[in-house]
Amino acid sequence: MNDNEFVEPLGMRLLIRKDEGRTTTRGGIVLPDKAEIPTITGRVVEVSVQVDRDVDFPIEKYDKVLFNPKNSIPVDFEQNNLLYVVPIEDVVAVFRRSPTPKPKRRKTKGKDDEGFGSSEE
Repeated sequence: MNDNEFVEPLGMRLLIRKDEGRTTTRGGIVLPDKAEIPTITGRVVEVSVQVDRDVDFPIEKYDKVLFNPKNSIPVDFEQNNLLYVVPIEDVVAVFRRSPTPKPKRRKTKGKDDEGFGSSEE
């Protein structure tokens, strides 16, 4: 394919680049492909127009997602074939970073430490 060609998913689908699976355990045991977990992670490469317009699916390009590959269609676009067209209903989670929490402020009701108000009446 040419450098200016790309894959655009249609309908309620995403194009996801599957993350490289871990093929060796921490102990050094090599895992066969069949030992993969049925849900896998990946990065969203393209979002269909329908998904982009649907407020019920706040998924954007470059989001990391967890998806079930059962209904996914592999795309023969890259040499190592890590691209999949995935129906939106097979995306089960989006990884988000929480914003830095703001320090909580203590409310004060008055001048004294008891919080009963000022001594003036």
